[in-house]
Amino acid sequence: MTNSNNPGKQSPPTDQKPEIPKQYSFLWLSAAIFLAFMWLQDSGAPKLQELAYSEFKTAVINDQVSEVTLREENITGLFNDQGRASFSSDDATQGSSPGFNTTRPPMDDPELLTLLEAHDVTIRAQPSGLLWWQELIRGFLPWILLLGLMYWFWGSAQKRMTQGGGMFDYGRSKARRAIKETSTTTLDDVAGIESAKREIAEIIDFLKSPGKYRALGASMPKGVLLVGPPGTGKTLLARAIAGEAEVPFFSISASEFIEMFVGVGASRVRDMFANARKEAPALIFIDELDAIGRSRGAGLGGGHDEREQTLNQILTEMDGFESHENILVLAATNRPDVLDSALLRPGRFDRKITLDLPHKDARDAILAVHVRKVPLAADVDLEQLAARTIGFSGADLKNLVNEAALTAARENLKEVTARCFEIARDRIVLGEKRDARLSPEEREVVAYHESGHAIMAYYMPKADPLTRVTIIPHGMALGVTEQTPTEDRYNYSESYLRDRIKVMLGGRSAEKIIYGEVTTGAQNDLKEATKLIRRMIGQWGMNEKIGPVGLSIGEEHVFLGREMGSHREYSEKMAELIDAEIQSELLAMEADTIEFLTEHRGQLEALAKAVLKKENLSAEEVEKILHQEATRKIA
Repeated sequence: MTNSNNPGKQSPPTDQKPEIPKQYSFLWLSAAIFLAFMWLQDSGAPKLQELAYSEFKTAVINDQVSEVTLREENITGLFNDQGRASFSSDDATQGSSPGFNTTRPPMDDPELLTLLEAHDVTIRAQPSGLLWWQELIRGFLPWILLLGLMYWFWGSAQKRMTQGGGMFDYGRSKARRAIKETSTTTLDDVAGIESAKREIAEIIDFLKSPGKYRALGASMPKGVLLVGPPGTGKTLLARAIAGEAEVPFFSISASEFIEMFVGVGASRVRDMFANARKEAPALIFIDELDAIGRSRGAGLGGGHDEREQTLNQILTEMDGFESHENILVLAATNRPDVLDSALLRPGRFDRKITLDLPHKDARDAILAVHVRKVPLAADVDLEQLAARTIGFSGADLKNLVNEAALTAARENLKEVTARCFEIARDRIVLGEKRDARLSPEEREVVAYHESGHAIMAYYMPKADPLTRVTIIPHGMALGVTEQTPTEDRYNYSESYLRDRIKVMLGGRSAEKIIYGEVTTGAQNDLKEATKLIRRMIGQWGMNEKIGPVGLSIGEEHVFLGREMGSHREYSEKMAELIDAEIQSELLAMEADTIEFLTEHRGQLEALAKAVLKKENLSAEEVEKILHQEATRKIA
């Protein structure tokens, strides 16, 4: 007879009782013995009336006690007829119990025996301790419970070892196995990284038909390293490979190799590669390789034995590949600079695939992938949206689409409109709007500050075009001046960087002109300007006094696997000169900015009044206000 819900599977008989595992038998037996022991201690004992010691002595004096049994400080006894009648009438709730129980105080009472003998009370003595069968149970019961617990624990451990899991399973690999039939991501879901897809397609083709390559003397690379900033699609590409390859795919995060027990990481590496060899050809994917692949014996505090043992085991396993095994190791990291050099040599990770932030056409393709299941309104232009999302990674673009869909749902719309995408972009770029109750004086300061940024962004020839000015607080900022590049930049000129710093100093300079002092609102502007000018002078050689010298200032960090005591590339005198030039350059650019804004003070005040009134101005509105003020001044 088959089950109607699962054809072909046998249904269990309805009268069949579930079988109790053998490891539970000792536990049930021990529990039964213990309960029997507790029951036998109390069974058959008569119900005794509790008396105070003084009441007991009074009953003896009144000839109401017939016999007593002495056992250390405990005294039990029987009433005679007179005693039963007396105590029954005194306490109706106790009934007519024939016996009583009392406890002698800790101090000795030498008169007790004399008193009992004087009133003809039969005296019995009971030895201390338990009866022989109680002593036997008490002696063997703990051992029976201990053996039963050990048997149960061992049986459970054996079961976990065969089925997976448990404390004896630490050395087994945590890699998850995926096959083509179970993966929902393919290379069609990956956009914007066409060169990387071509590289991966070649590897997949080698795994499917290695004979074609071997006929020409080619051998498959042992390892492929995916390198790129966070969010550029390294893990997504690995999932797509799992969906495309017709071979077993084992994926694991590098941090899953490390446990609190020494040697576990190396054991898991051996087990993972052993499983892959059994099912070769196969793919192994290790995410966040830098978690275990950092340079050995370096960094603050020295090396980490467990991590280094795990790394050594990975190197050994990759060296052990035979040409006929067809096992490829994929790894992803966003910190290739901290990886051990032994990982990157030929024969380990032979090929490196770099994934950069997507360009405009790539962003357009990525957005097209993510909006497949999103109902778009007619006013949504993905090409225009891609142009306005310069610097967005693939993960950022996915988040942008999701935020736009959430905005449409909050407003009960049937389709996602261009306005929803605009709101979503503002949330990602500018931060969440917050209700900050600024005083009129503070709003005015913020208005002049942002107007200073806006005028410098509008007039500086190399600066990024102005997009919007707002004094509505977003995130940690009380106001925002937004600039959007017209195209992707991969190389920055000195003039562009200097105009960019002047835009950063525009807010502080406007405060100096209007109020004669500055506020704390320029903290982040100063931090970014100082960082940029330091790199210009120390790394890019954009200073006449320092000259064309690349000093790698601020690039290394002792916790990233580099030597803490590495030799500095410049002297103290050079360091002082660099600091002096940084200060000099910033003071000079601030003076130029103040001079420029002073010449355009009328436009500064007009723009500040407009942004105070409307709180949010577009680039077109800013241009109109500045043009009107310039025309009025000329007239």
